[in-house]
Amino acid sequence: MRTEPLTRPERPRSRPWRWPAVTAALLLLAPVALAHPGDHGAALLLALTATSVAVVALLPWPLGRVTFATAAGAAAGASLVVDLCYSGPYRLPAFWAPFEWLALIGVLFRAVRRLPDHWAGPIGGAVGLAAVALPLRFALRMPQGGAAGPVGGVLFSLLPVLGVAGASLYLRVLDARRERAVVGARREQRLEVARGLHDSVAHEITGIVLEAQAGQLPGQEAEETSALLRRLEEAGLRALDSMDEMVGALREDQGAAGTTRRLGLADLPQLVARFGTKGGPRATVDLAPEAVGLLSAEAQATAYAVVLEALTNVRRHAPQATEVTVRVASEPDGRAVRVIVGDSGGPAARRLRLRRRPGAGGTGLAGLAARAAAHGGSLTSGPVDPSGWQVCCTLPGR
Repeated sequence: MRTEPLTRPERPRSRPWRWPAVTAALLLLAPVALAHPGDHGAALLLALTATSVAVVALLPWPLGRVTFATAAGAAAGASLVVDLCYSGPYRLPAFWAPFEWLALIGVLFRAVRRLPDHWAGPIGGAVGLAAVALPLRFALRMPQGGAAGPVGGVLFSLLPVLGVAGASLYLRVLDARRERAVVGARREQRLEVARGLHDSVAHEITGIVLEAQAGQLPGQEAEETSALLRRLEEAGLRALDSMDEMVGALREDQGAAGTTRRLGLADLPQLVARFGTKGGPRATVDLAPEAVGLLSAEAQATAYAVVLEALTNVRRHAPQATEVTVRVASEPDGRAVRVIVGDSGGPAARRLRLRRRPGAGGTGLAGLAARAAAHGGSLTSGPVDPSGWQVCCTLPGR
């Protein structure tokens, strides 16, 4: 015998917002029964108008396909039509008008603060006009009332309407400012992740590519191959640590820290030596010992990344270069360190580099320029006479 799994029937979701609306409707419709028998029609019209406006003010929207803009516009239009067409006793509006006025104030507050920009003005204006004109429903029908009553009623209603509209508009501005701040924070976070990916992970991968290119040259010894594989492993571990640091920053995990040390100025001689081996361009490095102690660990990592990016660009865009020089020295005042990477390039490489559009190539130097600026430094690159190319990075000391 086939059995079906027992399931409990789904209970309807509780909707607590129904009770205030139902209560308001009952309270506003109940006094119709107390009206004079000949005035039941007029009383019912006023009660229904006040009830509809109160329901719009209390219910959450949208309800089905009905949006709050549609409901608020309909409520304001109904109130204005009743102002123009009401022909019953003048005393009846005096009972329902205060409740309808309070409901219109609530609708006005929600409309100005929450509706989209293209609806907030028209709908808010219509609701405000209905609230200001509501006292005229009673004042204009008073026998021998004169002009003082209508004018006083309009002024009495206008001031609160302007105050509520101003308060809701102020809150709307605050909400918009908060939304822009959130969007800006998200954009800055995405840019920070992109900078981290390029500055940390991409440069480690660039170093791996550089090592792999050197490993493809003929005549590699077993010891050189072993050292190459060890450097590739270290570069891969640094890339993984950089990824862990970025993920930890996104998760606000400050306890995560890398397990491999960062490369700095002291590692430049080995980098340049590996670049200039096995038939490549002759590479030399001039590292001033006093420059190493001037920079922080983060600034040294930036300087190392600049040299690595510049050497990689020599491989990519100036393969015919015969000489590459790396100079690291402190400024005369001892407050900054300058890193210069230059190559002999050749006329063909220079023409190739000058023809490259700013957005056509990689974003390596652009990202490093932003990274250097974050440390308070600068990075420039361009041709040098007679046919070479030079990258210059200046970083302030700690």
